[in-house]
Amino acid sequence: MKNLALLAASLALLAAPAHAQDLPDAARSMIDAAIASGDKERVEAVIETARAAFPEGRAEIDEIWSAYRAEQAELAAAAAARKEAELRQASLFDNWSGEGQIGAFQSSGNTDEFGVTAALQLERDGIDWEHHLRVTADYRRQDGTTSREQFLARYEPRYQISERLFAYGLAQYERDTRQGYSARYALSGGIGYKVVDADDVELSIKAGPAYRVTQFVNGPDSSRVAGLFGLDFDWDVSDRITLTQNANSTVETGGDALLIVDSTNTSLSATTGLEAGISDKLSTRLSWTIEYDSNPPPGAVSTDTLTRFTLVYGF
Repeated sequence: MKNLALLAASLALLAAPAHAQDLPDAARSMIDAAIASGDKERVEAVIETARAAFPEGRAEIDEIWSAYRAEQAELAAAAAARKEAELRQASLFDNWSGEGQIGAFQSSGNTDEFGVTAALQLERDGIDWEHHLRVTADYRRQDGTTSREQFLARYEPRYQISERLFAYGLAQYERDTRQGYSARYALSGGIGYKVVDADDVELSIKAGPAYRVTQFVNGPDSSRVAGLFGLDFDWDVSDRITLTQNANSTVETGGDALLIVDSTNTSLSATTGLEAGISDKLSTRLSWTIEYDSNPPPGAVSTDTLTRFTLVYGF
């Protein structure tokens, strides 16, 4: 429909009678109608057509175009100022967004089973600060016995030092009895950098010292200084594709990896996911996670994998 409207506008301009020094009323009305529509692409297309059709009126057309661009710049600046003012006045509990997930998983490694998974992810973007909170739980109980009990809670604030450079903090709690620990805590802080920051691709890395405490199921607790390396990657593979009248698909892929190295045990957690949208709020996600510990407790293996299929609700 938009292309038909642009074609009609172009034909109307070309068919309008030309006057020696003045821009024809029909052309001026068509430009005014395009501006009133609020469609920037339409305005630009009509302006370019008018310039080609009425070179003698180019000065007036350029004057209209300059006034339009100046007005749009003022509106954008006013909107940005309002948004900044709202962010500065917002309380700690305002401006949060996120998503909830629930679904099923299939695992291999220390366990070979099928179970239930749930997750909650919250984000808050401010002027200089970002806050990221994530909680996940995987649980299976069969015949009165819990065969899998894995929990993760992670909070990461970020302070934007420059357009790409940021400082981060990280507090993380894990529980995975199959992997041999009833609780594992990690604290870290350091520097990160946005390697790629485009509309469809984002890649950031971070690194810093860490302190980790592990409470084993069988054995003494362990407290060690470590080093943390992290990676976050998101890629919009395609635009929204209409499948039916009331369903569409937005395909995205992305992942994150967190590596903690200390003198006795190196841990790696890496997740890659593929997501398809069902509606504006609801989507499905298929993700694959690998967890590696170089020095697991006796009776546990080094590598666990987890495949999740979940329904995701964004808010």
